[in-house]
Amino acid sequence: RMMSLTLTPPRLPNTWRVPFVAVLLLALAILLLYRDTGAAMVHIWMRSETFTHAFIVPPIVAWLIWRKRGELAPLQPNPSLWALLPMVAAAVLWWLGDLVSVAAATQTALVVMLAASVPLVLGWRVARTLAFPLAFLFFAVPIGEFMTPMLMHWTAEVLVASLRITGIPVYQEGQHLVIPSGRWAVVEACSGVRYLMATFMVGSLFAYLNYQGTRKRLIFVAVSLVLPVLANWVRAYIIVMLGHLSNNEIATGVDHLVYGWIFFGVVIMALFFIGARWSDPDDPGIAQATAVAHAALRAERPVAVWQPVGLAALALLVLGLPTLGRTQLDTEGSRTAIRLQLPGTLGQWRAQQQLTQGWEPEFRNATATPATEYVGPGGEVSVHVAYFRHQHTGAKLVTSTNRFTDGLRWFIASEGLAATEPHGQPLIWRRATLTTGDGAASSARPRLTVWRVYWLGGPLVHGDVKAKLVQAWHAIQGEPDDAAAIHLATALPDDAAARQLLTTFVHENRSEERRVGKEC
Repeated sequence: RMMSLTLTPPRLPNTWRVPFVAVLLLALAILLLYRDTGAAMVHIWMRSETFTHAFIVPPIVAWLIWRKRGELAPLQPNPSLWALLPMVAAAVLWWLGDLVSVAAATQTALVVMLAASVPLVLGWRVARTLAFPLAFLFFAVPIGEFMTPMLMHWTAEVLVASLRITGIPVYQEGQHLVIPSGRWAVVEACSGVRYLMATFMVGSLFAYLNYQGTRKRLIFVAVSLVLPVLANWVRAYIIVMLGHLSNNEIATGVDHLVYGWIFFGVVIMALFFIGARWSDPDDPGIAQATAVAHAALRAERPVAVWQPVGLAALALLVLGLPTLGRTQLDTEGSRTAIRLQLPGTLGQWRAQQQLTQGWEPEFRNATATPATEYVGPGGEVSVHVAYFRHQHTGAKLVTSTNRFTDGLRWFIASEGLAATEPHGQPLIWRRATLTTGDGAASSARPRLTVWRVYWLGGPLVHGDVKAKLVQAWHAIQGEPDDAAAIHLATALPDDAAARQLLTTFVHENRSEERRVGKEC
């Protein structure tokens, strides 16, 4: 008769009770203190398909920790005051991120606080044992959408090159392609960022569970980062070719997405199937090491009860300071109506009501959005201002959702920078050339040249990062957060003529930007 012996992981000893309760209560208190940040994370998980996978991160982390209970049992919790340093750093990061409404900073800081609570209350040996579960918690931070424009550009360029190699002529305008059988566009859903984020998370988990060596784990994670990008390029090519060869009868509607997900699923399953062939068996020495550690545990002196409780209380005191000092909007002031009106004349330029081609930039929840078209020597210039006051998450000047166009009628054909020197003072603008997909010949399609600069209560900045840094400095100094995005647009079809017209307009009216803040 055969007999089987099952090794059951030991239960946590009594010395774990107080530290375990202390770290659990500390984590709950952190979530309560920073509940707005946590709620913002969950909201992004709900609205963005790119981060829907984050919903399963907390239960996976809990399961990974549960798997480690056999290795945790022999360890003696040994609280570390040094772990308070990353908590302080995270609190400062959260405070700075909250000042300028940078969600990635506040949400990353929240996860750092939760992870740092483990070495603070339970010690560094426990934290090293739980290193991967704690690191896996960062997959809950919804960050990565900034890669979407870059991935879209790469996909469009690879798709164009692949079609031309195949012998299909292609005309390209930014992310829009025209081939003999029809018109295609590489939109955000085609960027592959969803595949990339999901595969990176699942690939990291697979590598941790199936490999024992760090080298093999890193190689598999690297492959899980590269493969979805390559697979997305192949997917895009297959979709276009299916539409082209079928005279646009398949792969052009809902089945476009269905075929894409099926192909992606096959690629990922192949990745895991191949990766499983090199998986490592479980380390047989774990049970022996656990028994040895149990014997050593009996010789260790238990930690005093007050240490984990005291450090948890100290951490709460430190982490509570940023929330107590958080700048709150004045209710009465936030309801005050803001009247912002552009002048009727600017030197030789006269305002008219009709706007250039019905275009407007996509800046959501701005406090005021005045727009006027000016007629002057050489042509017409449309001026759009997106003005923000009392900025907060969902209503802020610099964010990835604020763009030159909403992408519905107008799309970006090219982007770059434009330089002017009004009154001898260099001024850099963010430039974009917009066109439409109305189906007309390329030369007959409406075309816009748009320049944008950020007004930050005085300084003029074209870059998002620098704008955020200036806003942070103003917030630290206690200055108002009033800011605006100033757009200039002209419909002249010739790029050189459009650049000359906008340059002339800026040189003649450079001083008018200073009136934006004064007239509010």
